[in-house]
Amino acid sequence: MKFINTCRVATFLILAMAVWSYSAVHGQQQQPPKPVPPGEQQKGDKTPPPPPDEEEEQTLKLGSQLVAVPFNVTNKQNAYVNDLAKDNLEVFEDNKPQPIFSFERQTDLPLTIAMLIDISGSQEYTLPYEKAAGQRFFRKVLRPKKDIAAIVTFEHESVLVQNLTGDVEKLHRALDEVIIGTPSVVLRGAGGTPPINNSGAGATAMYDSVYSVSSDLLRREAGRRVIILITDGIDTRSQVNMRQSIERTWRNEVIVYTIGIGDRAYGGINRGVLKKIAEETGGRAFFPRGEEDLDKAFAQIDEDLRSQYLVTYQPTNDTQDGSFRTIQLRVKERKDLHVRHRRGYFAPSQS
Repeated sequence: MKFINTCRVATFLILAMAVWSYSAVHGQQQQPPKPVPPGEQQKGDKTPPPPPDEEEEQTLKLGSQLVAVPFNVTNKQNAYVNDLAKDNLEVFEDNKPQPIFSFERQTDLPLTIAMLIDISGSQEYTLPYEKAAGQRFFRKVLRPKKDIAAIVTFEHESVLVQNLTGDVEKLHRALDEVIIGTPSVVLRGAGGTPPINNSGAGATAMYDSVYSVSSDLLRREAGRRVIILITDGIDTRSQVNMRQSIERTWRNEVIVYTIGIGDRAYGGINRGVLKKIAEETGGRAFFPRGEEDLDKAFAQIDEDLRSQYLVTYQPTNDTQDGSFRTIQLRVKERKDLHVRHRRGYFAPSQS
């Protein structure tokens, strides 16, 4: 009996081991293959990997900064040329041709406007006309729920009389409150703006005002950012110079339109400075002789902002060194046309 039992046990063990071996081998073959990380091939698979997605490749190519340049084109009669196509335009950066990425007319872009009003003594007799013309301008130009504007006065310091708003009535009332030499809320120097000196009433800090408004009021706003600078162009108090104020507008993509107006008894109007600021930023300079001319200047600014093109390009120089790069836009085979745009931009910096 012992022998029979021993044989039965041995037979059972042999059968069990055979079943276990069969299951192990065949079960292993039925398991799904392990996932292969993207970009890697299985061993023995000589099939080439699929090509990268074209959209992904395009996205990678467009990873560097695109430069956007709004501009106007006028002929010798000062009439706007509004029928240009992408193929008509040439773009140069530091005199080197650049491939155009996009080109379009922009007549409906939201506007963000800061009206800077000189309230020094030289404006005493012209200020009423400036205020009335400004009120008419805002009533005509600002579109509800789309455009916004602010009122800033400056003498020895920049003063925010009315913050950015789309409410024309608020802007109207704010202009009514503007008088010679009366501050309200001082614009302080956030984000590196030079500190403002509160002494020296009667002095004019025009460059400081352009600098601080570009940096603190307009820098983060959407749409087309615009300064309308109403002054005689004579600066006697600023802590920054003209070049620094213009560079600040370049960094924040602000267009400046200047309106040269003031009392001749205070030294006249500095036309050269006002032309320089406007031309360097892509705007225009106006020198009205009376209230009617002032209305025409505002009407021209309105038309200018509604007749712009926008071109974007990806610089061939992708060095991130923070350097200033000049921009030149030309209409092919049309030397009779005048193209107005900002003079350049600052490249990004690695720091």
